[in-house]
Amino acid sequence: MTGKSQTRLAMVTLGASIRSLGTPLFPPAMTPAAFNAFCSTLPGAAHVIQWGDHHVWKVGAKVFAIGGEREDGQARVTFKAGEIAYEVLRDQPGLRPAPYMASRGLKWIQAYGEGPDDEALQDHIARSHALVVEGLSRKARAALGV
Repeated sequence: MTGKSQTRLAMVTLGASIRSLGTPLFPPAMTPAAFNAFCSTLPGAAHVIQWGDHHVWKVGAKVFAIGGEREDGQARVTFKAGEIAYEVLRDQPGLRPAPYMASRGLKWIQAYGEGPDDEALQDHIARSHALVVEGLSRKARAALGV
């Protein structure tokens, strides 16, 4: 990734992060149905049920978002974040470093409880999708049409 594209990536990610800070909060996070409906609109996205009953969305066999519910019905949405967005989001109400992933040094955030509204989560999921697509080979991107 060039310095110019890294700067653009940081600006887009930070913009989505700042927007999410100013949006009203509500419990719970995006519903599983809304999560799946949105993820299905992203180019090259594929859905699998994995790790029990988690809705896992991938592009080019790489995960970009995970959705699920706890036993108490509270929704969880997990997404990849850029470095700057991760630092901004990890301490916000209703957001935290994603269990298991962040402990392994990966920059993933989990929205839960009183997390950001659906529009902000959609921005974060779309950015996560873009980050994963950027990491794919040219051949993989061409095969997926992304």
